[in-house]
Amino acid sequence: MVNYVLRRLGALVAVAAIASVLVFLIIHLIPGDPVVMMLGPNAASTQAIDRLRNELGLNLPLATQYAHWIVNIVHGRLGESFINDLPVAQLIEENYPSTLQLTVAALAVTVVFGIPLGVLAALYANRLLDTAIMVLAVVGLSMPSFWLGLLLITLFSVSLHFLPVFGGGSWTGVILPAVTLGLGSGGVVARYVRSNVLEVLHVQHVMVARSKGLPERRVITWHVLRNSLLSVVTVLGLQVGNLLSGTVVVETVFSRPGLGRLLVNSILDKDYPTVQAVILLLTLAYTVTNLIVDLMYPLLDPRIVYS
Repeated sequence: MVNYVLRRLGALVAVAAIASVLVFLIIHLIPGDPVVMMLGPNAASTQAIDRLRNELGLNLPLATQYAHWIVNIVHGRLGESFINDLPVAQLIEENYPSTLQLTVAALAVTVVFGIPLGVLAALYANRLLDTAIMVLAVVGLSMPSFWLGLLLITLFSVSLHFLPVFGGGSWTGVILPAVTLGLGSGGVVARYVRSNVLEVLHVQHVMVARSKGLPERRVITWHVLRNSLLSVVTVLGLQVGNLLSGTVVVETVFSRPGLGRLLVNSILDKDYPTVQAVILLLTLAYTVTNLIVDLMYPLLDPRIVYS
């Protein structure tokens, strides 16, 4: 077990290294000059541009800039934001609670929407209810989040006045963004749960449990769902990455503070240090989540032993 964890941690470091190279190169390939963005195209002279570029280290070769950035990351320094004139660590500290709140709420919507509907669809397979649930799941995972968000704003905020459009960090304000973000993942989970439950329903030990006269609810809860849980947890772990990436769009649509909106604004402003730090942080969060899911397997199924 210890060797497995060490190998996975080594793989996590490798993923972080590859992600750091890719994000560093991609952000420098985006058209536009951050120095011109900072000084303004009209107010900036050639001398001022060269001086600021030299101060920021942007006149150095890309390999040297990358080496300096990695050394600072290793020492816990994320750099200074070009546009906000604040430490990047401070910007992340101010924005990550909102993103964490939205991601947890969206994951709850995914579980509440996906697992029960998937079980119902499996229990009523090839019937009208099954067809209706699967159509709803396909619509949920196919609908663009920005369009769904606008629909929910129009219905529940503008027309019915049930929920606020801009809720900041309050729980009432997180409902619409969480539903917008979680419905698509819920559709994926519902389809996956349906297929797994259908498979387990015909396993021998489930048929034996039914032949013993156990109540159907107990059979479904203790024998079907428990044996389907391992695959569902795997899918939920993968959906966390989709939820984290989806916050970029949802936070922009609902004007919520968070890492997603910070990332969009930083890309538009050519704020290299902020973009690099946020993307690297989201990558690490996704890989750590998948590591946690893998380590949960022996707890969910004692037959699994990591050698």
